[in-house]
Amino acid sequence: MPSTMKIGICLPYMKAGLNREDYLAWFKAIDDGPFHALSCGERVHGPTFDMRVLLACAAMATTRVELTPTLYVLPMHNAIRVAKELATLDILSGGRVRNISVGYGGRTKDYAAVGAKFHGRYGRMDRQVEEMRAVWRGDEIVDGGGMIGPTPTWAEAPRMLAGAMGPKSIERCAKWADGLYAWSGNGEEVELSRTFAMADAAWERAGREQIPYRMGGFWYTLAENGQQKLYDYVYEYLSISGPEIATMMAESVHRSSADSILAALDNAEAAGCEELFMVPATADLCEIDLLCELLAKR
Repeated sequence: MPSTMKIGICLPYMKAGLNREDYLAWFKAIDDGPFHALSCGERVHGPTFDMRVLLACAAMATTRVELTPTLYVLPMHNAIRVAKELATLDILSGGRVRNISVGYGGRTKDYAAVGAKFHGRYGRMDRQVEEMRAVWRGDEIVDGGGMIGPTPTWAEAPRMLAGAMGPKSIERCAKWADGLYAWSGNGEEVELSRTFAMADAAWERAGREQIPYRMGGFWYTLAENGQQKLYDYVYEYLSISGPEIATMMAESVHRSSADSILAALDNAEAAGCEELFMVPATADLCEIDLLCELLAKR
């Protein structure tokens, strides 16, 4: 039976030294490939590119794939501004913003750099999601100010997916989220299944009629000397957590060969992922070209 799981790919937004031509090549390769969507994450410190700008560029440089933020660290931002950005992105993309992932984030220095309070972020995000939906409904936010535009193309607002993994945060998000963006760095079925099961139970306790949409993700590489590059990528990504945690996680990932990546894809599908984002460890275009070949054989 053919696979029904939709597969997307994340842009290499964390890699230093990339330029306009590099990203145009990535946009074209993704749009020409078998991918359902492209995504981009958000970090402030390091050589990272801005998620909002990259997605706006992708909206104009692509014509087919969906555009998915994975994810907005929403409590770092003004929710009204984010709602306006996403409505603009929807228009520029021709209506290709259908899932939006939001999360609390755990990088205190990123919060500090943009002048946002780290404390109270959980309750703040609960309120922010409703504020964004009010903007998209055309509600007046400031008395006498009128609506805040632009008016997006969608008849219904995109799914709001919570980037949450712990039981407490999943329980909280069940009150307002349309689904979950579950992460398993090594693409393990048990991890994804456990997270989705927690979401199903939390949604039921919250009295939600619609079951949560299931989106997943994992790290991979098909580059030469890929295992070392995957280790280096994960270690750098998690270095903020300290060397012990970064080393432990970097040693736990091994999706650096065709067979291991195929196994991870099977894991995600078996766990019930409706949509999956693959996050490359390098900015080499072989990450797309070789992945396209691999997916054609699956």
